[in-house]
Amino acid sequence: MLDPFGIRGDFPIFDTFRSKGEPLIYLDNAATTQKPAVVLQALERYYTTANANVHRSPHRIGAEATEQFERSRARIASFIGARESAELIFTRGTTESLNLVAGILAQQLLKPGDVILLTPSEHHSNLVPWQMAAERTSAALEFVDLLPDGTLDPDSIRTNWNPATRVFAFQHASNVLGTIYPAGELCRIAAERGAISVVDGAQAVPHSRVDVAALGCDFYAFSGHKMVGPTGVGGLYGRRGMLERFNPIFGGGEMIRKVSRHHSTYADLPHKFEPGTPDISGAIGLAAAVEYLEALGMDSIEEYIADLTQYAFGRLQAVDLLTLYGPVQGRTGAISFNFADVHPHDVASILDSDGIAIRAGHHCAQPLMEWLGVQSTARASIYFYNTRDEIDALVAGFGKVREVFHLGH
Repeated sequence: MLDPFGIRGDFPIFDTFRSKGEPLIYLDNAATTQKPAVVLQALERYYTTANANVHRSPHRIGAEATEQFERSRARIASFIGARESAELIFTRGTTESLNLVAGILAQQLLKPGDVILLTPSEHHSNLVPWQMAAERTSAALEFVDLLPDGTLDPDSIRTNWNPATRVFAFQHASNVLGTIYPAGELCRIAAERGAISVVDGAQAVPHSRVDVAALGCDFYAFSGHKMVGPTGVGGLYGRRGMLERFNPIFGGGEMIRKVSRHHSTYADLPHKFEPGTPDISGAIGLAAAVEYLEALGMDSIEEYIADLTQYAFGRLQAVDLLTLYGPVQGRTGAISFNFADVHPHDVASILDSDGIAIRAGHHCAQPLMEWLGVQSTARASIYFYNTRDEIDALVAGFGKVREVFHLGH
């Protein structure tokens, strides 16, 4: 089992708050995670020792930047189980990755009468791009049914499959309910029926070992900042056959082999999908984050988060007037709730006065809020540097909410 107290020393932000005598119980990890010193040092080292553009400069420092950038790609691709580094496209994060896939398929695959299959629990990043694609192509959006606890029934999906379905896009894990969906089985259902599978892995990659090749997905998107990496960088895994099948939709420098006045030929993978100057430092910082996570061990991280989540769920279930959402088992550390009739933003603000940081709102998942029958929820989300003491402080914090709103006991 991981030692969170030892691990916290790797994260300068906790020392910063402790030195100021201010409490910080950070339980908003589904939104973004804190950054260890090794990631911050990797960013600084790049800018102070190897800052140059990649792939095009003949000088020594340019070659060093290119080598670090491509080594980072290889390390990150291996981390998610890609068979080769060319299957990893660097993007600004999950949102850009999903928009890129939706844009490509809208331009080069989808046509009137086709169906894009989604779930009602999708983050807006895996819903709005498909709405836009449907509008452009006159394709239709359809949604699978959720079970009462927010899980899915793969057999029901098989039974109710529309033969016109060309794309099946879904989360690997919910940012609201914490539900971990059977991504491998869902990808197999799509493959067996000739549909393209697109997986939003933003909430899965930080928490557990992900093997995209074993999942059998066609595309898989993730973000660096949710896995102790920098903001503004992430990745899109694409199976080689898919990446070779489709053309880029963004043009510019670096993604071409030859340009004439009226025609261009594209570069080899992965560069044909990466026009312009990439986030070089971000990629290097994300590789440092991957190395940090691997040193801790993804199996150990998953085990620790699962254990702490069960402890948190048990403590929260005992809080009177608290409504919890999502399954008890088979979940990540994202726990959404409502407390009595107190607005989630008020709950979050009162907890923040005691240094407890949680999220409140619709969590970019308004259709899921509608399915739950609420306008918004509060959310506490756990990562491997959180502790049982912090969960106890969260539970105790509801006492202050009671006092402010005179709820009694």
